Amino acid sequence: MLESCKTVLNGVKEDKYLFRKELLKSLAWLNSDEQKTLSHWVKDNFHRQHADIIEEVLIGQYEYAL
Repeated sequence: MLESCKTVLNGVKEDKYLFRKELLKSLAWLNSDEQKTLSHWVKDNFHRQHADIIEEVLIGQYEYAL
């Protein structure tokens, strides 16, 4: 499942709206270990292109967990 999420995110990386939507969907489908792996992968691969979305979705996600 993790690899298919990566494939989908790679496929929609040019569209901010779709990237955000698929990132949220991917995080909902994955278990916590896979979520951490995906988060690191997204930060490593898309930080320049989608820093605002990463900030909102990935970093905001951890604030709510506290």
